Amino acid sequence: MNVTTLPKPPRVGLVSLGCPKNLVDSERIMTKLRAEGYDMSPDYAGADVVLVNTCGFLDSAKEESLEAIGEAIAENGRVVVTGCMGKEAEVIRERFPNVLAITGAHQYEEVVAAVHEAAPPIPSPFIDLVPEAGLKLTPRHYSYLKISEGCNHRCAFCIIPHLRGDLVSRRPDAILREAEKLIAAGTRELLVISQDTSAYGVDIRHKAWPWKGEEVRAHMTDLSRELGKLGAWVRLHYVYPYPHVDNIMPLMAEGLVLPYLDIPFQHASPSVLRAMRRPANDAKVLQRIRSWREQVPDLAIRSSFVVGFPGETDEDVAYLLAWLEEAQLDRVGAFKFEPVEGAPATSMDDQVPEDIKQERFEKVMALSARISAEKLQRKVGSMIDVLIDAVDEETGGATGRSKADAPEIDGEVHLRDAGELKPGDIVSVQVEDADEHDLFGVPA
Repeated sequence: MNVTTLPKPPRVGLVSLGCPKNLVDSERIMTKLRAEGYDMSPDYAGADVVLVNTCGFLDSAKEESLEAIGEAIAENGRVVVTGCMGKEAEVIRERFPNVLAITGAHQYEEVVAAVHEAAPPIPSPFIDLVPEAGLKLTPRHYSYLKISEGCNHRCAFCIIPHLRGDLVSRRPDAILREAEKLIAAGTRELLVISQDTSAYGVDIRHKAWPWKGEEVRAHMTDLSRELGKLGAWVRLHYVYPYPHVDNIMPLMAEGLVLPYLDIPFQHASPSVLRAMRRPANDAKVLQRIRSWREQVPDLAIRSSFVVGFPGETDEDVAYLLAWLEEAQLDRVGAFKFEPVEGAPATSMDDQVPEDIKQERFEKVMALSARISAEKLQRKVGSMIDVLIDAVDEETGGATGRSKADAPEIDGEVHLRDAGELKPGDIVSVQVEDADEHDLFGVPA
């Protein structure tokens, strides 16, 4: 009897840094390589080549990326670099001349070609297999769904358009097909991401494509409605507060989209927002937030704010704190302004000293923590739906998230007497206690 001996496939190690958009890029690269017969290595020692997907948004992120490249070279020696820091190939080459190849963000074909060069694939019908939904770096029950690349904004503190280019929207039918495959593979929550979700379709004039006997426009409202029909939780990230965001509220009221908005306000002071080159009509935003909550009482809003932007005064910070008090946002992250090479704000006058940045950061975070604690305390005694992320069978405890909590960035719901649950379950929970960020309860 003739026995076929399968060739040993080349193995690729992966280090993925940065934001969820980078994570999606890594998943697409992995899926392509796995489809060509490559195996993934969990460590440096077993890899024929190591792929480092870098972040280049802030200097601290760049340094983390350089450290990761250095570690991969020290541990393995055969390294391909991709991602946002690929725009600074000369910096990488100067520090690590032995890097095999460097490509930019979402340059999938170039990355795969570089891996081919470093570790050629071995064609075999027995190993060129991949799950239809692709390979994932997130747990099976939730998935990031990227709807566009790039950004048309020119914020003074940001170099994303330089790294990733202008807005390029995906076709809605392609997005919906991907979402269907993810749900069929076990996804219970779709996290919609882009640089500017509200601008989706602007570059292609909101053109419509056929979808299941109808037409769907490349527009945030239309896409959200169709995603909501697929049966998974749909969570919208990076939503700029354009007027048409108002049209998402009825979808939330119908249960098609989670009552959650991730809006990058960045500041509230009109003078700082103008210096940042961002919309500055803060009063109207507060009015719209009140209107949204009238339509969707359980709406959770998360945002991020930058303190210490060049020229920011004590009065600007007082304005921001008063605005936050009135807005009563559910989740708030704050960041100290960090100069980034290539960003206009880096060369602006009136740079704020680091000790003052720290003081302002602490004020924003203290206020946000108090508001969060007060809002979460009001949920004690209520019933909420929770998506289970992890279960500890030994203790009988479990950790999950409510509709108000995105993974990694928001709070969690910690459960007792939940050992029989499994990740991906959606259960009703009686809330028993709360702290500044998390809820505690028991399955009903």
